Amino acid sequence: MSFPNATDLVDLHCHGALGHEFGQDTQGSAEAAEHHHAAGVTTLVGSLVSGRPDTLIAQVATLAPLVASGELAGIHLEGPFLSEERRGAHDPSVLTDPDLALVESLVSTCAEAGVRDALVQWTFAPERVGSAGLVKALARHGILPAVGHTDASAGVVTAMLASIADTCGRPPLVTHLFNGMPPFHHRAGGPVAAALAAGARGDCIVELITDGVHVAPEVVRMVFETVGPEHIALVSDAMAATGLGDGDYTIGTLEVEVASGVARLADGGSGRGSIAGSTSTLADCVRWAVEVAGLPEADVLTAATTTPASILVS
Repeated sequence: MSFPNATDLVDLHCHGALGHEFGQDTQGSAEAAEHHHAAGVTTLVGSLVSGRPDTLIAQVATLAPLVASGELAGIHLEGPFLSEERRGAHDPSVLTDPDLALVESLVSTCAEAGVRDALVQWTFAPERVGSAGLVKALARHGILPAVGHTDASAGVVTAMLASIADTCGRPPLVTHLFNGMPPFHHRAGGPVAAALAAGARGDCIVELITDGVHVAPEVVRMVFETVGPEHIALVSDAMAATGLGDGDYTIGTLEVEVASGVARLADGGSGRGSIAGSTSTLADCVRWAVEVAGLPEADVLTAATTTPASILVS
């Protein structure tokens, strides 16, 4: 396949590379960002997994200067307002209901660094108590709410996606569709059914991790044919092992084992064996979607460029 110009690729969901997790330290975060840039991703959002408030404040303070310098296009908070049942590679001890004081603290941290708009998206589970207030708070600060890591019914997710669109004036995100949510069932469609229907109507944008591990090729094709590339954002969900080999790593406070390029939780505290992010860059995901999933190159590039770029325009 012909490969897109490096100025095109936009990754909205990325946790690190080269042994570095975003937010742990400034130099390591910069090296991780450079790895993704060198692989063809010019516009990169740094994602943070769930943590305690003091940890997240420190991590945002670490990343804000990289946003100010343009090395990162923004910061994504993945939690800590997530479902314990669908937590994936998030420490269950730090998950909590929405905390509006934390939102204000992180916004203030960014403002102190001179980048008030550094926070660009925030993943939460809509069934958590206080989610409606969270959406309003995020909207006030220009942060796009993203539904994910949720065990909610289709009805709850449908209502929340509509509420986000009404409050923010633009389609919301669904964090890595299929992952961090119950499997689709014909008698209980859950978040997957709600997201697919909303995406097909143009009422949300769904993230897809096309690394060859998170979603099967036929499912990826089905989403493209159902929703269309204008409402799909390909993301890497890359973690610290990206750019390195198999071995032992961490994500947040949890230990991760990478074997044959697949990252899984190593400790039993949060569900031994759960996938813990990918080890692919977005460029790798683009290649897989075309060469393995068999999708048209033009559609894949739309989902890796134009569609995610629209999220960054508030």
